[in-house]
Amino acid sequence: MLKIGLTGGIGSGKTTVSKIFKAIGIPVFCADCEAKKAYSDSKVREQIINILGKQIYISDTNIDRQLLASKIFGDRQLLEKVNGIIHPAVKRYFEEWLAEQKSPYIIHEAAILLESGFDRFMDKIIVVNAPQDLRMKRVMDRDMQSRRQIIKRMENQMSGEERNLHADFMINNDSDTPLLPQILKIHEKITELTDCI
Repeated sequence: MLKIGLTGGIGSGKTTVSKIFKAIGIPVFCADCEAKKAYSDSKVREQIINILGKQIYISDTNIDRQLLASKIFGDRQLLEKVNGIIHPAVKRYFEEWLAEQKSPYIIHEAAILLESGFDRFMDKIIVVNAPQDLRMKRVMDRDMQSRRQIIKRMENQMSGEERNLHADFMINNDSDTPLLPQILKIHEKITELTDCI
């Protein structure tokens, strides 16, 4: 089974691309979704509270996402400490999920796949690209965040140019270029690769 990493900058449209892969029958693991769930794990919760304080949790299982973002996206050391807790939990969830899959290949969707070093566990990488102004608009509409808050988040991710250097396949999600033909072409190429295994 091939493991295909899917990544792209914030607002590039990774989730939309993932939904299309799911629609054509490919299992998708959403690392960012699993990372959100990880905060409810009791061991993770204890470690997060030690670093950020009890006020970071609204309840036993829910964190204050706005407060978390305001603390970690302006402090690289703090961000690395939090990632050092969350990433191992997500890796464990992925391995458990992977063991249950029967497909010739799977998609592992993650915003910081490359930054976290998780790309080394993948066989191929798909990068989703979109113009920065469009990405900014999408995130502002979706997350109700200010331009400044989004720029802080973008600064903690690789540049598009750097990300593209790691790409085996690229998808253009500029709202003008149809996604489905691009995804079906990649699906065909990956399927050919799985036939060679």
